[in-house]
Amino acid sequence: MSLELIGSHACFGGEQRFYRHDSREIGLPMRFAVFLPAQALGEPSRRVPALMFLAGLTCTEETATIKAGAQRLAAEHGLALIMPDTSPRGAGVEGESDAWDFGVGAGFYLDATQQPWSKHWRMESYIVEELRELLGAELPIDLARLGLTGHSMGGHGALTLALRHPGLFKTVSAFAPICAPTACPWGHKAFTGYLGEDRSAWAAHDATQLMAAQAQAPYPQGILIDQGLADNFLAEQLHPHLFEQACAGVGQPLTLRRHAGYDHGYYFIGTFMADHLLHHARGLTAA
Repeated sequence: MSLELIGSHACFGGEQRFYRHDSREIGLPMRFAVFLPAQALGEPSRRVPALMFLAGLTCTEETATIKAGAQRLAAEHGLALIMPDTSPRGAGVEGESDAWDFGVGAGFYLDATQQPWSKHWRMESYIVEELRELLGAELPIDLARLGLTGHSMGGHGALTLALRHPGLFKTVSAFAPICAPTACPWGHKAFTGYLGEDRSAWAAHDATQLMAAQAQAPYPQGILIDQGLADNFLAEQLHPHLFEQACAGVGQPLTLRRHAGYDHGYYFIGTFMADHLLHHARGLTAA
């Protein structure tokens, strides 16, 4: 699983790097971006806490890296940033390009069980097993201090992976996440393609249902979600109020901020990125 460095750029005293590797889980080449702050580049280098950002539909490892404006803030907090690609690429599966219409093809941060998707569409195992292993083995990342955030489909990924894999991620937040995919058209389309018609399998990848099933608050230090009220997808697809209700039911502290005038894009994300970096820095750098 050796990494190939395909780009490196000086950035706020650290380095913005881009890597490629042959993925055992995906069965195809995968790319990811890493920002390493100055603290991780010294001699000898030391392991630093890190925040992983899961991007949304149509995005790649470059999208948040370029648009979110997170590197300066991460440098100030001494945090590394990891931006994985969102989906397998070049599998040659018919319908793969339908991801642009939020069909199957988009990664959705789960392991597909249905053909033809099950061979390569293993984004959950890729993120929580293979990529974490690579980060710990090849880069100065402290896996015991790893946070998770994401946007839209990636917000869904951040919430569900954090809930499905307790202990792997110390902090969690999201921007305009798909909070209840079993209750929205995007989720129905993707889950039917990847997981089949049995809706009992869908619940295991629905953040609202996962939270409602918790015996106690899984993140007592709190979860942060920002949502724009001018988001065209809010009413039909995102349903943050359902996740809010589930959190209240199990006593999970949640800061759900609703912002008038903000839409679903990266102008919105960039506006509130500083708050998310601070949220994670507080949890990841605390003694």
